[in-house]
This record gives sequence, C-alpha cells and structure tokens, in this order.
Amino acid sequence: MSAALSTVRPAVRVRGAGLAFGSRTLWSGLDLDVEQGEFLAILGPNGSGKSSLLKALLGMQSLSAGSVEIAGGRPGGANRKVGYIPQQRAIDDGLTLRGVDLVGLGLDGHRWGTGVFGMRDRRRRVAEAIEAVGGTAYAKQPIGRLSGGEQQRLRVAQSLVGDPSVLLCDEPLLSLDLAHQRAVSELIDRRRRTADTAVLFVTHEINPVLQFVDRVLYLVNGSFRVGKPDEVMNSETLSELYGTRVEVLRIGGQIHIAGSQSSLCEDQPHHHEQEAVG
Repeated sequence: MSAALSTVRPAVRVRGAGLAFGSRTLWSGLDLDVEQGEFLAILGPNGSGKSSLLKALLGMQSLSAGSVEIAGGRPGGANRKVGYIPQQRAIDDGLTLRGVDLVGLGLDGHRWGTGVFGMRDRRRRVAEAIEAVGGTAYAKQPIGRLSGGEQQRLRVAQSLVGDPSVLLCDEPLLSLDLAHQRAVSELIDRRRRTADTAVLFVTHEINPVLQFVDRVLYLVNGSFRVGKPDEVMNSETLSELYGTRVEVLRIGGQIHIAGSQSSLCEDQPHHHEQEAVG
C-alpha cells in the first residue's frame, strides 16, 4: 500500500463503534480507517461480530455506539460505490435465473442500485464484469446448474459491476476447494490493485489471502486488535485476546495456530480449532 494513501480520505472510517445484543458486547471502542486500495482481513471465532461489522457498513445493522462512514457517505441506501459479496448459500438447481441476470442485479435489481443505465451500456458493463472473472463461457446458463466455484465467480462479478470503491466480502471462500479459493482471492486482489478499491474481507482462514493482506482486524471476546499480519497473528497477541495460551507457527509461508480447544471454541463445540481462530 502506497504511503501516499495516508493523505487521502479513508474509504472506510469507524469511530468509537460498538455493537451489543442485550448484555453481550461483541465489540466496543472500535476506531478504524481503511485506506483506498487496502486489503483488510477480518478474523475471529463465530459470533465475534465479523459479519455484523459488514452489515453495519451496509446500513443493515444499527450500532450500539459510535459511527461509521463508507465511500464518503453514510451506510445504507443506493450507494453504488459499495460492492458486497454475501456468504455463499446453496442455490436450488431448478432456479432458472441465468448467471448474466445475477450479475445484472448488481446494477439495477436490488437496494444497492437503481436502473439508471441504458440497455446498451448495461449489457456492456455486465459483459465486462463477467469477462473479468472468467465467467463468459457459462454466464448464460441457469445459476442452479453451475458449480460452487462458478457461482462464486459470478457473485464477484455482481459485486464489481457497479465499479465500487469499497468491496465488502463476507466469507467469499466458504465451501470452495483450494483451486477456487485461490482463483476468487486473486480476482478480488486484482480488482483492488487495478482500481484502488478498498477490500474488507471476512474469513475464518487467513492463509488463502495472506499474501494479499495489508492489515488484520481480529475480533474475539469483546476485544480486538488491528495491525499488520505479523503484529496480530502471533502467539503473544492471540494469547492475550483469548485469555489462554495460543501458539502461532509459520510453516512454509502459512500460519498455523494451536491452543486449548475448549478455550478457543467456547460455545462452538462443532467447529474445529483452525476455523475458530483464524
């Protein structure tokens, strides 16, 4: 990330933000600037508020305290400067919606955009977005007949078709094999490098995107840490966050984490250790 980015307006600004449900505080006192062209990975166990932070930036979740600003404005509304890749869900194989139609929704079919483009311009934008993710060969097929990796490529195209300056990604690699994880991660990174798009990337597993990440926001037990991967993903920092001894090892350019299963996965007995911590 260029040092010059520090002199421009942040793509995302969070000040004194807190989110609580009843007596349970997910996080509080969160101050965060995400610069244009920055890749921020958001990590933490299930229930720590990772997806809820994205929802707050989308205007879908009200904060308990503080404020957020995204792409120069308030969250919510038809802000085409914000792209969003939701968590992948199973699609009925009988669904007749074509891939090209799914991508077009990113321009004029949902709350993030309204129909302001002429048909020729619309077709061009959709076709370019699909080509950018390598989906031209199957874009006219019903999405229910596509593989999970093909569907996810088209979701990436949908999020990019409006030319966003901020891209919010909610576990976009979930349920994908290693090859498709790599392909989707590279698509997202290419976008941020070529268009200076800020990326906020929620994930359970940092290794598929580690080479792209500028900083990490780690949420756990109502607390958080923000910093470069080496500053956050180490034994001392994670042990402090979890309140138990956590060992972080780097092997072959990857981060491997080991700790007390009961401590790291409290209230989540069905999630294995690696998922719970990163």
